[in-house]
Amino acid sequence: MRKVVLRNLAAHKVRLALTLLSVVLGTAFVAGSFVFTDTLQRTFDGIFADQAKGVDVRVEPEHAQSLGVPNDTVDTVAKVDGVRAIAPAVQGPVVLLKDGHAVQTGGAPSWGRSYLPPERAIAEPEHFSEGVAPVTPGQVAINSGGAERAGLHVGDKATVLVPSRGTIDMTVSGIYDVSSDTGGFIGLLLPDAQARDLFTDGAHVGYVDVAAAPGVSPDTLRDRIAKVAPDYKVLNGDQVRAEMKEQVGNALKFVNYFLLAFGAIALLVGTFIIYNTFSMIVAQRLRELALLRAVGAGRRQVGLSVVSEAFVIGLIGSLLGLAGGIGLAYGLSALLNAFDLGLPTGTMQVLPRTVLAAVAIGLVVTVASAYAPARRAARIPPVEAMRQEFASTGESLRVRTVFGAVLAVIGVIVVVAGAQRTGGGAAATVGIGAAALIFALLFASPALSRPVVGVLGLLVRPFGPIGAMARNNAVRNPRRTAATAFALTLGLMLVSAIGMLGASAKASVGDLVDKGVNADYILSGPPMIGVPLGAAEAARQVPDVANVVAFRGVALRVGDDQVTGTSPDAPTGSVLHFDIRHGTDALAGDSILASETEARDRNWHVGDRVEVSSVDNKKFAVTVAGVYADNQLLGSLMVAPDLYNQVMPVAFRTDLIVLVKADAGADVPALRGALEKATASYVVVQVQDRDEFKGAQGRQINTMLAILYGLLALAVVIAILGIVNTLALSVVERRREIGMLRAVGMQRPQVRRIIYLESVLIAVFGAVVGVVLGLVLGVGFLRTLSDLGLSTIRVPWSQIVGMLIGSAVVGVLAALWPAVRAARTPPLAAIADL
Repeated sequence: MRKVVLRNLAAHKVRLALTLLSVVLGTAFVAGSFVFTDTLQRTFDGIFADQAKGVDVRVEPEHAQSLGVPNDTVDTVAKVDGVRAIAPAVQGPVVLLKDGHAVQTGGAPSWGRSYLPPERAIAEPEHFSEGVAPVTPGQVAINSGGAERAGLHVGDKATVLVPSRGTIDMTVSGIYDVSSDTGGFIGLLLPDAQARDLFTDGAHVGYVDVAAAPGVSPDTLRDRIAKVAPDYKVLNGDQVRAEMKEQVGNALKFVNYFLLAFGAIALLVGTFIIYNTFSMIVAQRLRELALLRAVGAGRRQVGLSVVSEAFVIGLIGSLLGLAGGIGLAYGLSALLNAFDLGLPTGTMQVLPRTVLAAVAIGLVVTVASAYAPARRAARIPPVEAMRQEFASTGESLRVRTVFGAVLAVIGVIVVVAGAQRTGGGAAATVGIGAAALIFALLFASPALSRPVVGVLGLLVRPFGPIGAMARNNAVRNPRRTAATAFALTLGLMLVSAIGMLGASAKASVGDLVDKGVNADYILSGPPMIGVPLGAAEAARQVPDVANVVAFRGVALRVGDDQVTGTSPDAPTGSVLHFDIRHGTDALAGDSILASETEARDRNWHVGDRVEVSSVDNKKFAVTVAGVYADNQLLGSLMVAPDLYNQVMPVAFRTDLIVLVKADAGADVPALRGALEKATASYVVVQVQDRDEFKGAQGRQINTMLAILYGLLALAVVIAILGIVNTLALSVVERRREIGMLRAVGMQRPQVRRIIYLESVLIAVFGAVVGVVLGLVLGVGFLRTLSDLGLSTIRVPWSQIVGMLIGSAVVGVLAALWPAVRAARTPPLAAIADL
């Protein structure tokens, strides 16, 4: 039996290659995701291994947006028994400017940090490859990678933009080295006094590094300091490094899950292709298998022979997929570097877990896909299997159709129930309903294919008898039609749902701006930077400007929950329209405005005196002055400037957007040039009208969607290969039929046309079902996201039509090789083939 298995594989090389390709593509994505994230993790581990060296204990705030560690707490820490020395430090976001342009870092951070000379520092001192350390205000040192990216050298003039303070002219005093200085990171060292002035309010520092006295262990000192600073994180040096690694690990975990999700989709699509392939192979080999039974092979041996073929294919495909995954990781790394996303680079890491996962997944998927056909083949009586007509018959579809219909009803009910609510739980409910609908389609699609393909047969009616024969071929074997189309259905279902998400997101942003923003121009900045403070004031000095309102983001705690909101620095009436349901829209002193949902959830009413706190638990009593209709531009709360200045750390004070309203009768187009000139020194600020602002948001959404579409393209490619594979095998299955048609006068072009049209019908059937299911699930998921601002549901009709037309084209392309193969069938040899 072992020889039978190996010889059978060798005798069908094309079929073997197509089946292998399905396994390779799925496992390559899984292996590639592991290799890519393992490589990044190892690189970051190397970077963080050198952080906080020499530091015995670090005292820092619990939250990044905290005001910092108060100076009196610093003094308290310094007096703890066992403390040899302390080194307070501060840091904050910056933008390095060169020749009036921002030095791009991709996605890497750009930070400014206080420099402490060796006699004051505790951590290992920086190694300066050129120049000297910054010691006087106006001097700055830059890491070697940042200096190379900016084209700066010792003695050069540079401008640093601190979002919360504005621009500062500085001179490069030195260039220092950091471990793994790649990926676009920019690290500026500033004199301690100047850094404190730029990044703090004078009453806090960012964190405090502590050195232990001789004979005192870091753990002992940590425990002593924790007792006098209970409101802050107190970690030893190893814990500081471990926390940094954990933060990066969590971020990479998301990337890994994201990539693995698409790998799972590719594997799922590939599973149906492999199952379909083995089902057809078994059907074509029934007489061969029956002959084996007749000469003494047992049921177990016959079934094992089919599973053994799957095992060999799975093993080879998994190993090839592992190699492909390593190549995929290289390609993904190169692609991200080409887009300058600021990721560090390192040697590719192929861990034993990656090898085991790729091989195990490939084997399990392939063997599991072949098990049902193998079991079915083993149970067929030898004499019955030798009958020629048996291969074309099949079991009744009634049981699986009824089961599928029940699952469909359950799925619809669950999706509708989830769509009535919002939040993560509601989305999970819709996801469960989606899974039920997918399995319902899996069971019921053979029965569904007959009426749908029958209607789609109108598309091929102009081709006369050739079209009718193509339609009959697609309807005659509904199991094969459904299994072939299912892979494409799954891919286009996801594409449709994601397309609907993108279209709805852009429409929601457009409606939000159109209905709420009355400004003539909007000042905006990069996502991580915002609009630097000072740009709004510069805009106010421009002639013909009637009103300028800057909106700043604020984070507060209400009870145990963290709540985000905004703080306008002026009355908003002339630039922004929002509905006040109760009270007033005036903000002053200690008053706040609450969104309708927030007020309802907290049981707040106008005039109530309530308590809020900063993220570092500094408490404030405030008055609810008004309640407004939920508005995504404003968030859950609006607070007065006085409260904003008390709760937000200086380093993070920046404007989200600035709305500018022109005077009545002003030349609005000419005002743009004046605003651009007034804000030119802030470099990163963009002056946009409402349509341009909506377009910019739409481009960001398109960029995210492009990544998703690129990953989903893998599933669609596998689906196309599945159609090629199935059609090629169906040509072999119908060899005698095709030979008979050729014998009675059918020409080769007509044979090819039948295969083309049959493929088009199968592809369009899969596309139609996938699009319909994708739109239904898209509506369900969007309803659960309405609290995040996706209040407008939009169907991308042009994309839907394009996908249906593209599916027809895919059907023709997928049928090219099988059609040529069918047309070359020798009539007499095919008729005589037993």
